[in-house]
Amino acid sequence: MPTELTLATRRSALALAQSRAFARSLEAAVPHLSLRELEVVTSGDRTQDRSLQDIGGKGLFIKELEEALLDRRADFAVHSIKDVPAEIAPALCLACIPAREDPRDALVTRSGALLAELPAGARVGTSSLRRAVALREARPDLVIEPVRGNVDTRLRKVFDGVFDAVVLALAGLKRLGLEGRATEVLSPEVSLPAIGQGALGIECRTADASVRDVLATLAHAETTTCVSAERAVMAAVEGSCRTPVAAYAVRDGDALWLRALLAEPDGSRLRRAERRLPWPGNTHEAERLGADLGAELKKG
Repeated sequence: MPTELTLATRRSALALAQSRAFARSLEAAVPHLSLRELEVVTSGDRTQDRSLQDIGGKGLFIKELEEALLDRRADFAVHSIKDVPAEIAPALCLACIPAREDPRDALVTRSGALLAELPAGARVGTSSLRRAVALREARPDLVIEPVRGNVDTRLRKVFDGVFDAVVLALAGLKRLGLEGRATEVLSPEVSLPAIGQGALGIECRTADASVRDVLATLAHAETTTCVSAERAVMAAVEGSCRTPVAAYAVRDGDALWLRALLAEPDGSRLRRAERRLPWPGNTHEAERLGADLGAELKKG
């Protein structure tokens, strides 16, 4: 069992907060383990003046972290799993999905108005096609505009008057201790969460069995099952940052309840589907459920 490992993380405040929280939990769970931190600036972080759709997608937030794994500068990387594409490098694997934070979206408004109370023509910032689709469905009279930058930057653009509101992941606000900034938590019926939102994905080299064993200490079975089903939807519809796609799985008694939606890049042809089946016995069963639902959406 290794006693010293290096974790790779992005340098943003949110990435550092969630990576360090995971590191503290892992050190507490594994006796005599010591962790070092390697901060990496990713392509997605360097380019802030263009949309993700224009520069290659969310995979740009993990590319350099994976390079650090492959050239052995780091032993594992901590990602927001919603940034991890359906397919990852063959030599790498997701060794651990810890317990999930609240996956819902949060609305932050300058005036304190709820979504239903924003005046017609109010400017709402979001970098997500999925969120834009949800906002336009709920409030077609709003003006939805793109916004990039970290959480602090997006919040500042609201309170400086650039936007009347922004939509952010509640999990990110919580991890930064900023949940009090949320004006309204949007229900999944209004804004179905992004695939894997609120969950972390801990990636390492597939061949490093001892590292995989250490990381598996913090794996959360229920979260892993739910996120596996959601990611299978993404794979089935060939989803990317250019695709408004969402999937959200929860345990409902002895059942897995999976809801998903898919639209064209311009938001047209919005379709929804859901399944409620007995709780899967393993992740492969969860993936089959997600793949079937994704195929239904893609066909529709």
